[in-house]
Amino acid sequence: MPRSARRVVVVAFEGAQLLDVAGPAQTFASAAEIVPDAYAIELVSPRGGAITTSAGIALHSQPMAALRGAIDTLVVVGGPGVTPALTDRALLRTLRRWSARVRRTCSVCTGAFLLAGAGLLDGKRATTHWGYCKILQARHPDVRVEPDPIFVRDGDVWTSAGVTAGIDLALALVEADLGHEVAMRVARRLVVFLKRPGGQSQFSAPLSAQLAADDGLDGLHAWMADHLGADLRVEHLAARAGMSPRTFARVYAQKLGTTPAKTVERLRVEAARRALEDGAAPIKQVAHRCGFGDEERMRRAFVRRLGVSPSDYRARFAG
Repeated sequence: MPRSARRVVVVAFEGAQLLDVAGPAQTFASAAEIVPDAYAIELVSPRGGAITTSAGIALHSQPMAALRGAIDTLVVVGGPGVTPALTDRALLRTLRRWSARVRRTCSVCTGAFLLAGAGLLDGKRATTHWGYCKILQARHPDVRVEPDPIFVRDGDVWTSAGVTAGIDLALALVEADLGHEVAMRVARRLVVFLKRPGGQSQFSAPLSAQLAADDGLDGLHAWMADHLGADLRVEHLAARAGMSPRTFARVYAQKLGTTPAKTVERLRVEAARRALEDGAAPIKQVAHRCGFGDEERMRRAFVRRLGVSPSDYRARFAG
């Protein structure tokens, strides 16, 4: 390993999610093709040798006990095998010991359960796959689980959402190390549609609506997405759904776990985000077209949802 290379150690186990391993590893490897010797990647597991991933594909790993020397970035993956891995006390002790001497500790998907089991997330903000956020919070009340973001950074600990979000996390780490331009070049090599910011939701607004929709709301959401510039207040949406405003608000909250107003905002932010990425229309025009009314309202919605202003978003992510 070249002296200048940042050593990335990926921790896996029997039943690990293949893409949790391959996504971040390839991201770092692609960065090292652009900036020679930027990273050296190693795969380790509790006992070493061949580990069979959840896809049935075996990967060769080094035993954790044989690892020597400094580690720059520790990446703990997830997958179906995380449950038996949590019973491996030696694994948890090793993660706890290593975390004290690495520059940053990361998890992908349900790998957050291993970090939490090792006590590395206590008092910290974290995320995991959307389907396991409630479980992680229930098991570890000292962890501030955030179910929406693609990845979360709290100090030197980074956690990501499920599966492909590990690529977004790795791209963010590359950007922190090598700069925005290199990260974008890596994203293009990987044919990633967009290097997503950490604050972006795990679900797109239309997908969230589709997953919870029934016969009464499915058509409504499609209409909303096509009429973002219309008056989408509760009274008008309720009339379109054939309910009173009070009944509509109650039914909507029960089925989707959110308010109609928040869904409208998410739909509008998502449409504006795509417009800023793909076009050169003035921000004022985008705000009007997407139903915000004025630029300031869109700015406030972007800061709430994405943590950046529309102009900053365009500067970072426009094609």
